[in-house]
Amino acid sequence: MNRTDLASTIAQRTGVSVKDATAVITGLNDVILEAIGRGEKVQLPGLLTIERVERAARTGRNPQTGAEIQIPASNAAKVTAGSKLKAAAKGE
Repeated sequence: MNRTDLASTIAQRTGVSVKDATAVITGLNDVILEAIGRGEKVQLPGLLTIERVERAARTGRNPQTGAEIQIPASNAAKVTAGSKLKAAAKGE
């Protein structure tokens, strides 16, 4: 489901306009990105949790040669599915 389909579905179920539903989706997207950028955890209970994970530089081994390598520090987003999302994915 893309953003347009999502906005249309929300509009039908809530009685708001598609334009308003699209604005809320866009606003939610912007707020989540800003929060994650600040290092905050975003939780939508039962649906998902998104948080920034900071990985320190570390030493590892090249799987092909066995040589020791330096793995640089990095930031990533960790997304965890909530119970309702997991149930929906299973078709329950």
